[in-house]
Amino acid sequence: MFHKLAAGDGIDRKQNLLVIGPTGVGKSWIACALGHKTCRDNRSVSYHRVPRLLEALALARGDGRYGRLLKTLGRVQLLILDDWGLAPLTGEQRRDLLEIMDDRHERGSTIVTSQVPVEH
Repeated sequence: MFHKLAAGDGIDRKQNLLVIGPTGVGKSWIACALGHKTCRDNRSVSYHRVPRLLEALALARGDGRYGRLLKTLGRVQLLILDDWGLAPLTGEQRRDLLEIMDDRHERGSTIVTSQVPVEH
């Protein structure tokens, strides 16, 4: 499975990947390794820890860069969102993440890492 992911087929098909598990199992390492391989394949990649991305979006909303930041996140071929779900999201944060995912639908791939089990 990892070899298929590293080959970049999912990036070409604009598929997404969710990597879940407890602390210390290598979720971020796997996401970053796939991102590094994607960079070496001459594709655009952007890595963000979700808590810091949400702070950046809130600041961007205040100083007029919000639309530009969303556009940048929507255009990248692979977006890595690390540490999803560490804290409950506010309504504004949920809307921000929905905007990002909606902008990326069938336009780019997203890797999300989380400690939160799928059933939660």
